[in-house]
Amino acid sequence: MNSTTPGQRFTAARIPDQSGRTAVITGANTGLGFETARMLAEHGATVVLACRDLGKAAAAAARIRTAAPGAEVRVQHLDLDSLASIHAAAEQLRAEHARIDLLINNAGGMRTRYAVTEDGFESTFATNHLGPFAFTGLLLDRLTTTPGSRIVTVSSIGHRRGDIHFDDLQSEREYRYSTAYFQSKLANLMFTYELQRRLAAAGAQTIAVAAHPGNAQTEFGRELPRIAQLLLHPGARVITWWLLQSAAMGALASVRAAVDPEARGGDYFGPPGRLQFTGYPAKVESTAKSHDRAAQLRLWAESERLTKVIYPLAQRVDH
Repeated sequence: MNSTTPGQRFTAARIPDQSGRTAVITGANTGLGFETARMLAEHGATVVLACRDLGKAAAAAARIRTAAPGAEVRVQHLDLDSLASIHAAAEQLRAEHARIDLLINNAGGMRTRYAVTEDGFESTFATNHLGPFAFTGLLLDRLTTTPGSRIVTVSSIGHRRGDIHFDDLQSEREYRYSTAYFQSKLANLMFTYELQRRLAAAGAQTIAVAAHPGNAQTEFGRELPRIAQLLLHPGARVITWWLLQSAAMGALASVRAAVDPEARGGDYFGPPGRLQFTGYPAKVESTAKSHDRAAQLRLWAESERLTKVIYPLAQRVDH
């Protein structure tokens, strides 16, 4: 693929050949994850749909094989709300794949009502941050021994409104679904930046990159209040065309983060502009909070403590 120069749009046509590469994509049975998997499969990658519902994952795999005849598509059970499921999925993937080229932490959720996982974690924080943190750590050796591998974590423009509430990470004192979601999306970026710093210090062949889809039309808002669901309905496109884009357009940010040869560790891709709601992905900036090193280190330590997944990567000391 020719390098993407300023003014050029990154489209699916610009995806380089992915033959011989294996991509594990969480939450890939629908929406952004499905479109990401489809585009990578159409360009030759072996894709693994890591999903909570195996029936929906199998149906999605069949749809991808129809869109990309001959594509190698596999399914893997993974429930990010369960550390037991995360360990089991990672163990199976490690047994079946000597190398993993791409891990795309796409799955996400938002509970409108407070809920606790079987491990005692607040569900939104578990699904969006603690689960991906643990899953990535358990697959890290398969990634770091694969030349050119990447870890892509999907954040959100909502991270701009996020704060890490270290005194109440699990929202036990007060739960607001928007606050919990924005916190988790800020955590995604802080995880990416600290992970990249540690990978670089270790001289790893792997880079960590982040992406956001803008405002994409997916099933994500099914638990939102009724008024929000109405705005997300396809029939509302006549008045929300400037606010929302298709799942395929939104997924281009994750795909660019995964395959653009000019991407560097710590890059963040998504629709550009002041609002970053819609558009072809470009390299964008995240908030100053996301780059707070002290907060990154504290979040990392808390994530290891809570999940009991310890990364074999020492923190980098910058002088």
